[in-house]
Amino acid sequence: MSADATAVPRSGPDRARVVVLLSGAGTLCAALLAATATPGYPAEVVAVGSDRADAPGLAHARNAGVPTFVLALRDAPDRAGWDAALAAELARHRPDWVVCAGFMKLLGPAVLGAFGGRVVNTHPALLPAFPGAHAVRDALAAGVPTTGATVHLVDSGVDTGPVLAQRPVPVLPGDDEERLHERIKDVERELLVQTLAGLVVQAAGLPPTDAPTQESTR
Repeated sequence: MSADATAVPRSGPDRARVVVLLSGAGTLCAALLAATATPGYPAEVVAVGSDRADAPGLAHARNAGVPTFVLALRDAPDRAGWDAALAAELARHRPDWVVCAGFMKLLGPAVLGAFGGRVVNTHPALLPAFPGAHAVRDALAAGVPTTGATVHLVDSGVDTGPVLAQRPVPVLPGDDEERLHERIKDVERELLVQTLAGLVVQAAGLPPTDAPTQESTR
């Protein structure tokens, strides 16, 4: 494990604490960080973690002054040991919600046992269609006219947890995997920001509030 901060940052009195997990570029994380900087957003990101020390997305957190941590699977004795270490690291930040934002590792019993029902994931397809790591490629191969983005709760399966929100994205003539995925990610970012805000408000029993959209956080 490595970390660039040891202190847990203070939270506002009425804001939910969120830890983001990522493995890559971190555009979803960047969207959440931008949203949480908007007055009135009901959550704040208190830490960002990755399974890769070289994940570019960690820079978004560091630039925002948010603590980061790295737990690489290869540094653990086995998968169960890695899962237990991740559960312990998450607990250190006392999250109300854990968001998997392009996190390419399956969570195990230790994490789900500690945070079950509070782990949110995004997926670039309309689940239950096209689960797994190659959803965009699989949608193109299937020739579907529409795919989309899903935000769901994480369970022990692969993209099988309860769906919270979905939004369609048309497959256009000439689309390749990169082009289609970029359009899905545009939708995915806004859907995650809005869905997380709704979850926080619902869990706190607060009246609904308008979450910032991607346009309003640019």
